Amino acid sequence: MGKKVVLIEDERNIIEAISFILTRDGWEVKTHSNGHDAVEAVRERRPDLVILDVMLPGKSGFDILQEIRDDDELSDTPVLMLTARGQEKDREMAERAGASRFMTKPFANAEVLEAVRDLVRP
Repeated sequence: MGKKVVLIEDERNIIEAISFILTRDGWEVKTHSNGHDAVEAVRERRPDLVILDVMLPGKSGFDILQEIRDDDELSDTPVLMLTARGQEKDREMAERAGASRFMTKPFANAEVLEAVRDLVRP
């Protein structure tokens, strides 16, 4: 059985690209496209990894990450943050909030796959 990823992203082309890359590598990918109830989606699916966009409708990725880190059952889940804004302050905010890794858009497919594999080691 493959590892499970929840991808929380609202840009269709990014959802399709990441889903394709990871599915081809044997991952089970579930997607969610709004921030409002994203944490509930993570709780329901219990993924091995969360890929989380910073800018989402309903709630920011930073707020979602904080909720994941504050939840006893989810707090150890690796979270890969994605953002179109690659400024140093965004990276610092992600690190302070508890992101496992931070990646800017656009990204290389190989870069995403490498990050996911690194974050979920057997």
